[in-house]
Amino acid sequence: MHDFSDQVALVTGASRGIGRQVALELSSHGATVVLASRSQEASETVAETIREQGGVAMAVAMDVGEPDQVESALACITEQFERVDILVNNAGITRDNLLLRMKEEEWRQVLSVNLDGVFFVTRKVVAGMLRQRYGRVVNITSVVGQMGNPGQVNYAASKAGIIGLTKALAREVASRNITVNAIAPGFIETDMTAQMKEQVRDQLKAGIPLKRLGTVEDIACGVLFLTSKDAGYITGHVLNINGGMYM
Repeated sequence: MHDFSDQVALVTGASRGIGRQVALELSSHGATVVLASRSQEASETVAETIREQGGVAMAVAMDVGEPDQVESALACITEQFERVDILVNNAGITRDNLLLRMKEEEWRQVLSVNLDGVFFVTRKVVAGMLRQRYGRVVNITSVVGQMGNPGQVNYAASKAGIIGLTKALAREVASRNITVNAIAPGFIETDMTAQMKEQVRDQLKAGIPLKRLGTVEDIACGVLFLTSKDAGYITGHVLNINGGMYM
């Protein structure tokens, strides 16, 4: 049983999908959770759910791709809770298009949120972790960053970049008892995949050895492990939670 009762966790992209489930799971194991997303209202809804279940939660508005917003949000968090022990970088977007049709804006938007965002948030949070000589960072990357996917050169590049960032940072901060790992989800049952045609979903499942899409709970369980004290000797690792579609 994981116990995070003395810890503060910051989860980005926490208003829905994987981020929401990660926040709920960390809270259910005792963590104080800060939920960050571009919509404070959407995050507040999840925060209210956590409070109704007896947990402690705070919602903040933060566009991770905007360093000024990251700065002000982190100032609010440290003023309220003084520290952040766990960081889950989950915020991400897609702007899919074939390379020859991809607009510069589609490239820049995805890199800005998915990769720059991890840099901006982690840079601020790790400064505090270094002072307290403890921290757990988990970056949500993607199977697409490992094996590629047509129509997603921007997304794949951003998610592959997160893997490189994870490994480099893990080496930088290991001496201060801070671990930095990544989780690479496969195709997960979310609002996005729910909109797929049944035929497309069936084709996806056919290429997955476990013959099903993953769930947000599958990913949250991985986050729980990597942020726990049980995973204290694991750093610079990419945990594949993909049903076997990439090995």
